[in-house]
Amino acid sequence: MNADASRESRESGSPDTAAPTADTATGPVEPAVEGNPVTAHDEDDTSRLTRELSERTLDLQRLQAEYVNYKRRVDRDRVTVREQATTNTLSALLPVLDDLDRARQHDQLTGGFKAVAESLERIVAGLGLQRFGEPGEPFDPRVHEALLHDYSSDVTTATAQTILQPGYRVGERVVRPARVAVAEPAEQPAPDGAAPDSTAPGAAERAGPEGADPEGAAPEEDTRQRMAPQD
Repeated sequence: MNADASRESRESGSPDTAAPTADTATGPVEPAVEGNPVTAHDEDDTSRLTRELSERTLDLQRLQAEYVNYKRRVDRDRVTVREQATTNTLSALLPVLDDLDRARQHDQLTGGFKAVAESLERIVAGLGLQRFGEPGEPFDPRVHEALLHDYSSDVTTATAQTILQPGYRVGERVVRPARVAVAEPAEQPAPDGAAPDSTAPGAAERAGPEGADPEGAAPEEDTRQRMAPQD
């Protein structure tokens, strides 16, 4: 019976031999603290991170500004290159347009040739080529090239009287100035019977010094010496 009682005692467990709990195994538990205190080291890290963030932001802004300027410059250069290429192409076609104008003036622009000429003129007009130069417009050396010069009483200022070859431009760029014959106002002759200008060069020399004898008479002192009796 003693053996049975010992076995029952081991199976049920006694208070004296119970297994230790978590509290007794780990020791006393410290009270929980809400949040960690901020140290000087943490403040230095925050300042450093803030400074680095500002520097990186400035770098990104600078990089973005450089990219915007680069894009604008590339777009401007692209437009310039396109305009220059268009101008060079149209300049090479100007002799053909001159031939078409001469053929039109002689009524030789007929049939299929006329259709081709009109098609070519529409194409160059679509590329921005504009024709200018009309007889009677004021002469402008920026857009006119004077090949002939004359005087006329019908004009009051320098005038492109005849258009020898029309001018062409693309936008504000002059591809070829208009080649013209210029007429300027004729000089007005002096009215009949008008007294000559006394201020004209040589007038004083012809009149001689004021009070001089026009016949070239000798001075009075020389005359008295010739008339005095001789000893």
